[in-house]
Amino acid sequence: MAVSPVQDARRRAEFEQLVAQAYEPLQRFLRRRTDPATADDVLGDVLLVLWRRVDEIPAEAPVAWSYGVARGCLANHVRGSVRQERLVERLKQEPAGGPALGAEHEALDEAMAQLPENDRELLRLWAWEQLAPREIATVLGITPNAASIRLHRAIGKLKELMGRPATGGAARGETERGAGA
Repeated sequence: MAVSPVQDARRRAEFEQLVAQAYEPLQRFLRRRTDPATADDVLGDVLLVLWRRVDEIPAEAPVAWSYGVARGCLANHVRGSVRQERLVERLKQEPAGGPALGAEHEALDEAMAQLPENDRELLRLWAWEQLAPREIATVLGITPNAASIRLHRAIGKLKELMGRPATGGAARGETERGAGA
């Protein structure tokens, strides 16, 4: 849907007015809840969400609504950090007799190289960028359902190529991500 220059100017003006009102309060809100660097990163995410959803911002309480967006963005960030910490812990717990990290990395690279480019991109968005299927759908211009199905299949193919069983339930569970802002 094309946006007219008048609509674009209106959206920009509404966004700029909201940022003028909410930037400092949101920055303080986030800094009271996390370290300054994380607060700044999350604030950038909040501003992006506000820009994307400028037409949904309620006229009667735009700053309060922005706090809700900030809460959601911070929760997403915390979930992502927890996932990263769990991965690090899992890698630390790898038994001495198990595959070495270097060998595992090499096997992953080889398996990824055997996948079609579409599957590789889908897996990169999911694993590296930590995007949920609905977010992957937005990136790829497909429906969230299609993204979930394709991701499930790509994980199964990858596991198969790496010589691991591609169990239906486990792969589906792995595609779940927290609901985002």
